[in-house]
Amino acid sequence: MITELQELDNYLIKSKEYLARELGKRDKIKEQLEVQKDALQNIEYELDLLSKVNILFQKTSEFAREQAKSQIESLVTKCLQFIFESDIEFLIEIEEQRGKSNAEFYVINKIEDILVKTKPELSRGGGVVDIVSLALRIAFLQIHKPKIQGPLILDEPAKHVSDEFIFNVADFLKQTSELFNRQIIMVTHNHHLAAIGSNAYRVDIKGSESTVTKITS
Repeated sequence: MITELQELDNYLIKSKEYLARELGKRDKIKEQLEVQKDALQNIEYELDLLSKVNILFQKTSEFAREQAKSQIESLVTKCLQFIFESDIEFLIEIEEQRGKSNAEFYVINKIEDILVKTKPELSRGGGVVDIVSLALRIAFLQIHKPKIQGPLILDEPAKHVSDEFIFNVADFLKQTSELFNRQIIMVTHNHHLAAIGSNAYRVDIKGSESTVTKITS
């Protein structure tokens, strides 16, 4: 009887250890899924922007296209340099494919005396993708003919930007709103970005109820 109890105890111990290992594997897979979801979201943002910019280029003449290209490159470059405090540059390369214009986005970093050209998602991680996405949306709104009216609506515009540069993002958004006289409506979990708003509200969810509280500066 004692032997059977010992075997049962050993079996329970091994079962618990196995369960713990499997739970650990499950949690690891969940973490990997979240990372992949973020990566997929960034790709979807970039594809959406690429589609809109391509449409813009296709509907303009070659001269107007070069002007639009130059304006977009300049605005995005200034945005990147302002936020990351570096000499990083934004570049658009346009190719004609089957009678349609196709644009590819790149960022250029100077490392010592060497210029390194990469896709945004391969430079500095997700932070550059976030800022390129933000700057492209602003550029698209400003140069589109006829001009697009209304506010700029942003959802976590600097989700992957490190705390080192988040204050620069906040300052850039505030200056952008004032410069272009355009209201910005933003959803964010970042307190620094929330603090720049003329009006800010915190939304708390408990169960199926949402509570909205105005944040006083």
